[in-house]
Amino acid sequence: MEHIVSIDELHSRKVVRSKACEGSSSRNRPAITREERFRNFMDEGDQERKVEALGGRPPAKIQKVIFLLRDHKHFVKYFEPRVASIGPIHHGKPKYQLGEKYKLRLAYEFVQGCGKSINLLYEVEKKIKQLREFFEEEVIEKYDDEALAWILFVDGCAILQYILCATNDQFKELNIKTDSVAFAHQDLFLLENQVPYRLLKLLMSLSGKEEELRKSIESFIRNVTYQQTEPQQNVDEGESSHDSQPEPIEREVPITEPTHLLDLMRTTLLGPTPLRSSKVVPSFGKTRGIWPCRNTRQEDPDWQSYRNVQELKAAGIHLKRGKESCLRSINDSTGPKFMNLIAYEMCLDFENDFGISSYISFLDSLIDEVNDVKDMRKVQVLYNLLGSDQEVADLFNEIGTDLVPNTEAYKDVKFKIQSYYNNNCMTYMAQFFHDHFSSPWTILAFLGVLLGLALTALQTWSAIFPHSFDKAKN
Repeated sequence: MEHIVSIDELHSRKVVRSKACEGSSSRNRPAITREERFRNFMDEGDQERKVEALGGRPPAKIQKVIFLLRDHKHFVKYFEPRVASIGPIHHGKPKYQLGEKYKLRLAYEFVQGCGKSINLLYEVEKKIKQLREFFEEEVIEKYDDEALAWILFVDGCAILQYILCATNDQFKELNIKTDSVAFAHQDLFLLENQVPYRLLKLLMSLSGKEEELRKSIESFIRNVTYQQTEPQQNVDEGESSHDSQPEPIEREVPITEPTHLLDLMRTTLLGPTPLRSSKVVPSFGKTRGIWPCRNTRQEDPDWQSYRNVQELKAAGIHLKRGKESCLRSINDSTGPKFMNLIAYEMCLDFENDFGISSYISFLDSLIDEVNDVKDMRKVQVLYNLLGSDQEVADLFNEIGTDLVPNTEAYKDVKFKIQSYYNNNCMTYMAQFFHDHFSSPWTILAFLGVLLGLALTALQTWSAIFPHSFDKAKN
């Protein structure tokens, strides 16, 4: 019987042969001299400087989660795919074989819907040299151009078809179960599960329905980030919670092509990146404003004597939900989503303002125990879909550990909170009312006592001065 060799098996054989050739040739290669090693070292440094002189660093490459997070006790839960591997990092692992079947089905539907033939694959192969540049070498070194092009072709088509089905509720037509859809939804935004956005743009441009696919991605990302309106390109003029709140300076900021879907989600949450020299305060759901630099001698806002919402509440500082908030619904995807955004910001080649890390760090400074979550839920700052408030508190205490936030983010807010908290007179008054009038029953009891005292005083007065009381009655 004739043995049929799969594409993946054929490519793996090529890789083994090429590795074997490399190994044999390396044994015959002469050792590099110290002069050559030093010259290579200087040449690489010069090349880095030339790149920076031409406009800064290139976009961060698709890579594995940084080593600082790889020993996280919940690494698998937060960073590894649940259903489907996307891209080259987890490709071929046996645990994702079922997901591979779903991907092939989605990719087939995409190609059929476009009315295209093998030309789509050919176009990806033509661009494979450029697409390779979006990956760290270590994650693609075992794939030759043909193997990598096939992986990207299938995964790119599957992603676009998945997003199209998600925005049009068409998964039932493909007999894809709801639980698989939910887990795949989470897998799309893992750092190690990304493909270049340039690949998606290429496939959309060849599909014959580019505008429909582009709008489906925009709608999908807005849904993921809990924004139901079109993203705004200018800072809104909203009501300030304090008269001394500085007005953000609006500037035209060019919007660049996202690196991948995770990068697109981050940009949607934070808004376009401001100029590098500017001080940044992340404003979720809006374009980030450029804030004037504060007095550097101002008290350090990163130091705080309060520990959580409960202490702020006792000091007379209460929560109020803003008009726009992207982090309201806390569910099973919240942990992986924000942990991967944090991991993305920690990539050594990603120059950024740590907007997500700063936001989570600020929330972690407010959430310490279950009552903090309860109070935030009561004023609709958070919607708890996890099951218990304790789970939410544990989640933020876990993902908020060992973060390095931007020291300028939320600087004004932290400083004002701490300044108010340090006002002893206001704090003591607020603490008194918090301790003794925290419920309607204590207020009613207090009013009852006041009424009793008033009646007692009136009775005493009438007993001492009966004639004055009679005249008052007449």
